[in-house]
Amino acid sequence: MNDSNSRRNFLKTAALASFGALVLPNSLFAYSNDFKTDKKVRVGFIGVGLRGQEHVKLLAKRNDVEIVAFADPEKRMLAASQKILKDNNKPAAQEFSNGEYDYRNLLKLKTIDAVVIATPWEWHLTQGVEAMRAKKIVGMEVSGAIKLQDCWEFVKVYEETKVPIFMMENVCYRRDIMAILNMVRKGMFGELVHGRGGYQHDLRGVLFNDGVTPYNSGAEFGEKGFSEAKWRTEHYVKRNGELYPTHGLGPVAMMMDINRGNRLTRLSSFSSKSVGLHKYIVEHPKGGENHPSAKVKFNQGDIVTTQIACANGETILLTHDTSLQRPYDLGFRVQGTEGLWQDFGWGDFNQGHIYFEKTMNHTHRWDNTEKWMKEYDHPIWKKFEATAAGAGHGGMDFFVMNTFIECIKRNIEFPMDVYDLALWYSITPLSEESIAKGGQVVDIPDFTNGKWKTRKPVFGMTDEF
Repeated sequence: MNDSNSRRNFLKTAALASFGALVLPNSLFAYSNDFKTDKKVRVGFIGVGLRGQEHVKLLAKRNDVEIVAFADPEKRMLAASQKILKDNNKPAAQEFSNGEYDYRNLLKLKTIDAVVIATPWEWHLTQGVEAMRAKKIVGMEVSGAIKLQDCWEFVKVYEETKVPIFMMENVCYRRDIMAILNMVRKGMFGELVHGRGGYQHDLRGVLFNDGVTPYNSGAEFGEKGFSEAKWRTEHYVKRNGELYPTHGLGPVAMMMDINRGNRLTRLSSFSSKSVGLHKYIVEHPKGGENHPSAKVKFNQGDIVTTQIACANGETILLTHDTSLQRPYDLGFRVQGTEGLWQDFGWGDFNQGHIYFEKTMNHTHRWDNTEKWMKEYDHPIWKKFEATAAGAGHGGMDFFVMNTFIECIKRNIEFPMDVYDLALWYSITPLSEESIAKGGQVVDIPDFTNGKWKTRKPVFGMTDEF
């Protein structure tokens, strides 16, 4: 049976199947583990900056989690994280703050089952593989790889240790996106042909600040910056590529069964000129033509577009757009033989266009998405809407952390695993290579070593996680 027929048959099966009846997830613990499902999940945090603290807030509210330790060299961040525990009537966590490598002492603790890593991108590989070798289950904040070899290293260490790693891509759980996923699985879009997504988010006020407050407060970065401005902006100085691929790629990859019946095969990237960050510095009240930051040459193009081909014939277009003025909009598009969806905005049900030719009697006119989203709201959101209320990023963060903890408790494989992490992260160095070679097409490795042909979709297949 050819790939396109397999895809159509899967769509038919999914449309008829009830949630939870289609796939039985594999065991999470493929290695020797003494975790018992009747006890609390004991968690350590490596990195408790502003992002890490959002995860601390979520886990501090749970009765099935014990937050054991924090590792972070920033005393200010540690104090803020301890306050979160206190405010939730939880005991203080042990601290590891003696320099950048004190997290290694946290990893030696026998009282920890899992770690959440929310550190600058350049630390992800080192801390992730060391955690796996220490037999700590890993929840990893998203980024792009520094080098392609890093992606292979994640896979190598996982396959050696069998310690699982969960990629915490929250946009996969965005409510409108999960409703679209539901429609895709019911066959409403027919056979998928094309998808788009990206990171279209004005980050200028994140990349620069006054060194004291995190957002929109100045023109400093690097050693004079605070929070993300301290480290993230340096990537814009030294690199030029799709720096943050997972927000745009992840949701589309789930709909196209990437790594589970389909795979990414090759890409080509192009970069625009770089003018946005310099303009921001020059025009900022605390910047100006003579500010030291205005003398810096930023290598990262303001707009980077990446075209990706899939084994089953689909194409994907990613856009990285963070250095210019713009409203937030990740630019999703899902297009198949029976339907088309495009979003605008930040994920509200009425922020999109949708078209189903046959259902809409060939009108060639868009319909607003709201009624469709309500009708096909994913069962997981219907079940956890109240619980997710107030969680970060419109509730998405709740689902990420809930999946992490529940999979550990139930011994069920993570829906975004090491192979997804390696593949999605690889887009960054591969795009850099393509841009450096004038947009040349480069091959995307198969990190599953052929297993993608038989692995089955697990993300969003139930109303649990």
